[in-house]
Amino acid sequence: MNVLLDCRGLTVRFGGLTALNGLDLTLKHGETLGLIGPNGSGKTTFFNALTGLYRLVAGRVRFGGREMTGASPQDLYDAGIARTFQRSRLCLTLSVFDNLMIGNHRRLSRGLAFNLLRRRAFEQELREHQARSRMLLETFHPSLPDRLYDPAGELGMIDRRRVEVCRALIGEPRLLLLDEPSAGMTHEETHELMEDILATRARQPGLSIILIEHEMGVIERVSDRCAVLNFGEKICEGSYASVVADARVQEAYLGSE
Repeated sequence: MNVLLDCRGLTVRFGGLTALNGLDLTLKHGETLGLIGPNGSGKTTFFNALTGLYRLVAGRVRFGGREMTGASPQDLYDAGIARTFQRSRLCLTLSVFDNLMIGNHRRLSRGLAFNLLRRRAFEQELREHQARSRMLLETFHPSLPDRLYDPAGELGMIDRRRVEVCRALIGEPRLLLLDEPSAGMTHEETHELMEDILATRARQPGLSIILIEHEMGVIERVSDRCAVLNFGEKICEGSYASVVADARVQEAYLGSE
């Protein structure tokens, strides 16, 4: 079976509030899933539970055939799950390169003695990381490699988002979680970023993606399949056309008469 992620009965509670209620969700290798629903429906809660930021009170997670229920964020990252956040988490005073290396820390295993005493090996490793960072940035926009050492805070919104996606990708994940990557951007910028994501899919056909997005045109263009949450529960799943035609989905977004 070609399943990368298998979530069963995921439940998250905050006191008396059930934010995620018995969620079942699967994802295949190389598939892009659009995750939609009204504000407060549990989408980001699912991401936080999946990446170990929130504790599950029930349910299990299998990833790549391994039991990952209750795993730490570090273990989940090491297994191949990376994410972006709805609000920018770039360190704006640090350079673009420094921000990328935060996402590449799995490969930065050299200790203080190595960095001080084996300078030639350290410099070679640094050059390799610089070259890889430039190559990844260039796939998103040809001007970005020239800004490798600029503070991230000097970039425009769309380039900050590109850097955030690159930071998630530089660790070579198997699953990329994108939490409203177009938040705060114009329609034209959103279109550009989605073209970047489609190009990334074409270059890495084995990469699986779960995308949270309110722009339904983006979901239609990027996703292979959609799942809809409301009040912490999955109310619909299937192709984009079948999901938007579903009466439960229309009621969740528009309300009943």
